[in-house]
Amino acid sequence: MEKLISELRRLYLPADAPPLEALARHLRGEDTLVLGLTDSAGLSRAALIPFRKTGEGGEHWTLLCAVANALQQDLGLPAPAVSISGDGAYGLWLSFEQPVPAARLAEFVALLRTAYFPDVELDPGAAVGPVELPPCLHRATGMWAAFIHPGMGASFADEAGLDMAPPAAGQAAFLEHLESIGTEAFEQALGKLRPAPALTAQAAPAAPAKTVDEGLLLKDATLEDIVAYLHSKNIEPTFRHLLPR
Repeated sequence: MEKLISELRRLYLPADAPPLEALARHLRGEDTLVLGLTDSAGLSRAALIPFRKTGEGGEHWTLLCAVANALQQDLGLPAPAVSISGDGAYGLWLSFEQPVPAARLAEFVALLRTAYFPDVELDPGAAVGPVELPPCLHRATGMWAAFIHPGMGASFADEAGLDMAPPAAGQAAFLEHLESIGTEAFEQALGKLRPAPALTAQAAPAAPAKTVDEGLLLKDATLEDIVAYLHSKNIEPTFRHLLPR
């Protein structure tokens, strides 16, 4: 139990989280705490993105997988934790190395929603709580919320949660190798998600940009051609060079 609480504190809990014994009772199912992820200063080190079942089948799981992959492949962020809620929803748990203002996290999740899951209803501020932190007993259903192995997520598509309490050691094992999002990586991800500012009249080009042929990038493209092509695909270019070893 101590290892699990240590991992939850490392990844998700604010500095003014409930004391050790209260958390232990929560994790044992003796009590179920509804926790805010934001501390008294309005800062949070965690965000939860819920994916609730909206119909038959596992569409909510498929969508969660797409978003989890986008966080890593498109935005360069570490893998999030995955949970089942005890009432049929999945969750993606994001952890941040340094506390982030709750409003900034709300902006980040809203931008993620716009980019990757616009059809999912998400209450403003829901990402930073209050939440029932897994593992815990969901009182309304009698099922357990728990962190799960992503490779087994599809098997829970028709389940509300677990029938019994998950072993604390196993829950800790799911969390111990997870990394938190660093400040630089977070700012870069925000920059990628924010829409590009519209050109002002003074900055607008005097003539329309020329159309870039699909095959031009492999032939005689200029830097301007490459930028125009990437912008036509809604991609913000980042240019790097390799120094000789």
